[in-house]
Amino acid sequence: MLAHYYIDRDWILSAKARHIYRIAARLSLMLFCLLIALRLAGTDYAPFRPILRLLVLSGVLGAAITLVAMEYFLFNFDKSSAWKKTLWFVVLMSPPLGPPLYCFFVYSRSEMVNRADPESVKNLSARSGG
Repeated sequence: MLAHYYIDRDWILSAKARHIYRIAARLSLMLFCLLIALRLAGTDYAPFRPILRLLVLSGVLGAAITLVAMEYFLFNFDKSSAWKKTLWFVVLMSPPLGPPLYCFFVYSRSEMVNRADPESVKNLSARSGG
């Protein structure tokens, strides 16, 4: 096996990383909605081209960050069964929608991530009444 990983454990499991990946996942979802809206509009949007370029760039960066981080989490830290990992791997292969879904449904709810973030554990116990 590999003795050295290129991405540090704290880059994936820390509270700051969780916050960054959630923002990137939202940007990826924004890109997905923007692409559908532009496809459905079909009109000339030349006056809005600079703004659209900025939105598309931020969405592409968010999608790339989310894809890389969620695949790294899936292969190195996810403790799910093999069939769940296989299912999520297939979902991850459909950016810009798959990685944000994995981020919100698996990564954000993972015990490893919540253990690394004491504030989220406090919020989780307050919601459950404990």
